[in-house]
Amino acid sequence: MRKAMLRVALSIALFALTLQALGQSYPTRPIRMIIPYPPGGGSTNIGRLLAQELSENIGQQLVVDNRGGANGTIGMELAAQAPSDGYTIVFALTAQLAINPSYYPELRYDPVRDYAPISLLGTAPYVLVAHPSVPAKSVKEMLALAKSQPGKLTYASSGTGGIPHLAFEMLKMMGGIDIPHVPYKGGGAALPDLLGGRVQFLISTVSPVLPHLRSGKLRALGATSPKRVPALVIRHENAPIAVYLEPARFAVVIAPARAPPTTPQRCIEALPMRRVLVFLFFAFQSRGGWP
Repeated sequence: MRKAMLRVALSIALFALTLQALGQSYPTRPIRMIIPYPPGGGSTNIGRLLAQELSENIGQQLVVDNRGGANGTIGMELAAQAPSDGYTIVFALTAQLAINPSYYPELRYDPVRDYAPISLLGTAPYVLVAHPSVPAKSVKEMLALAKSQPGKLTYASSGTGGIPHLAFEMLKMMGGIDIPHVPYKGGGAALPDLLGGRVQFLISTVSPVLPHLRSGKLRALGATSPKRVPALVIRHENAPIAVYLEPARFAVVIAPARAPPTTPQRCIEALPMRRVLVFLFFAFQSRGGWP
């Protein structure tokens, strides 16, 4: 009995010394940051800015690993299976943590069991945009147009099961309209067809579509927020799709569960500069998010 207690005490002491050593040296090599989206979309852009800022703050490179597909499930499954050594973190969004568990019955990861939180980055509304060939200039006019042409207009999304897809389906249901869905592998992949007029509508975060709104290549019909989004070229009285729905996207940084406690702590130490960067990105470039 005494030997067994001694072994337990020794194990605890060695574990404590290991954590102390990790705290003094972590990180000693590059950290992989999985982004469960393909390159080119707003999520990847934010994630890459975050990786750059964290790299400068922690003294090691954060290597971005884009693993898009199946609404982010591929990247999340990869992260759940990664070693819990503090050298893998994940830039995750609402879809991966809040929607996928309900949408995919055979999901091979558990948002609560398989990941440890590091930080909430911020939230952002969505904007409903249209190709300029569409005569509608507001959500009300869009609903009227769709009712007059059932099944003839189409909308794109960043993928089946994502917030833009579900938000548009809810808009269709509440507005009593029929607009077929055309899913893409990420918002970046949907934009060329929207710009080319091959699809007519898209619900997107603000930053990917903002340059095209400013150039007149796309038109904003409304935002999924009761707050006014200053950068959007829409009349305020026509702005809220929130009359019908009010989805918002949150962005978080997480790590595989059971990662060393130094992983979240070391990243948290870089928060002040990172929060400034994310705030600048959301508030000044996109005018569509709040940290």
